Amino acid sequence: MKHHTALLTFGLIIAMAIGFSFTHPAADHASVGIATYYSDVFHGKKTASGEVYEKEKLTAAHRTLPIGTRIKVSRLDNGRAVVVRINDRGPFVKNRIIDLSYAAAKKIGLVGTGVAKVKLEIIGPGNPGVSLTEENLQELMDIVNQENWW
Repeated sequence: MKHHTALLTFGLIIAMAIGFSFTHPAADHASVGIATYYSDVFHGKKTASGEVYEKEKLTAAHRTLPIGTRIKVSRLDNGRAVVVRINDRGPFVKNRIIDLSYAAAKKIGLVGTGVAKVKLEIIGPGNPGVSLTEENLQELMDIVNQENWW
């Protein structure tokens, strides 16, 4: 019981620290469409959120999701997934639903093809000032993928 309580407490602390939300109004929302990724020309340029685009961070652009929203992007043809934080607006090409950073695109095997059909699932609103990195990605994915972790 003591171990279970410690694990529960740890999980809740980690979830709050990375911005996971249990009450996000669109937490059950999912959409399917075409994903692309930013070209290198945007590296170092400001995004709609005001932060600088860094291609090695796990971020993305979406037309309507609030800045800071964390979403799981799953590539439908290979099953690979990545969690990103929305920090920009776009894409502005018809029939595309998300522009991924280079790092996020690489995680799902999008760099070679340039476009792929994906499913977007909202994880939570996140913290607009925190980017996902290699260090905390696995931690977040472990939390998301565990059944009944709370």
